[in-house]
Amino acid sequence: MNSKQNITGIILAGGKSSRMGSDKGLLELNGTTFLSLIIEAVKPLVNDIIIVSNNSAYDQYGYKRVDDIIENAGPVAGLHSGLFHSKTEHNLVVSCDVPLITTAVLNTLIEGNDVSFDVIQLQSQNKTMPLIALYKKQCMDTFLGLLQSDERRLRFAVAQLKTKTIILDGKFDKFVKNINTVEQLNEIKNAVEY
Repeated sequence: MNSKQNITGIILAGGKSSRMGSDKGLLELNGTTFLSLIIEAVKPLVNDIIIVSNNSAYDQYGYKRVDDIIENAGPVAGLHSGLFHSKTEHNLVVSCDVPLITTAVLNTLIEGNDVSFDVIQLQSQNKTMPLIALYKKQCMDTFLGLLQSDERRLRFAVAQLKTKTIILDGKFDKFVKNINTVEQLNEIKNAVEY
């Protein structure tokens, strides 16, 4: 799979951001928002982008924004909604809290794609990253079934699917860092290099 015509980018921006205190995708870094930085990284690899968020402030980016079909059920619900609205089999999913993500890092998922798997995810510092991953559209059926049975744990959901994990070279760890607190945001703002 090397044609971006076959891939939709799905950016999950629907979290409660309880630790940060404000919507993470709209936070600023180097004069632009987290979401703008993520769009720039995703855009070269996909033919369409969907933003999953109930916040209409994301309409300013000019991409299709969709609400969670099943509300207040976490990232599994966000994944379900994004996949439901996608028109492609392959979907590049990125959460809105990884502002340092790069096209090159995301491309490792696409290069590592294997038709026998439902999910291709990254692993960094011994931690799998199901919110920086490539998902097949049919995963939405599994997610819907789990949500209907009140199962919301993302790692449990991914464990129900045929998943391939790509271990990221350590030099790229900084690019997949989740920014969830004000302290973490200040840390990357004060870093000498990104």
